[in-house]
Amino acid sequence: MAYRIWCGECSHRTSWLRESEAEQAHIDHYVAEHPRLAPGGRIETNEKSPEGGTGCFLVLAVLMLLLVLPATCQR
Repeated sequence: MAYRIWCGECSHRTSWLRESEAEQAHIDHYVAEHPRLAPGGRIETNEKSPEGGTGCFLVLAVLMLLLVLPATCQR
């Protein structure tokens, strides 16, 4: 699952990241842009994680090619 955190003070939002990475990016934003305020905002979740879905598909596609190519190249 991927997470994106929206700033409670401005329109900034993190990229889709793992939960701990999104939290750290959110804290870093507050330190840089809103130094005297406690981090706030809202958390958005994405069940179809962009970082996980594409990577798995790519691995499966390569594995299928490795299985199909030797079968088609035999005499």
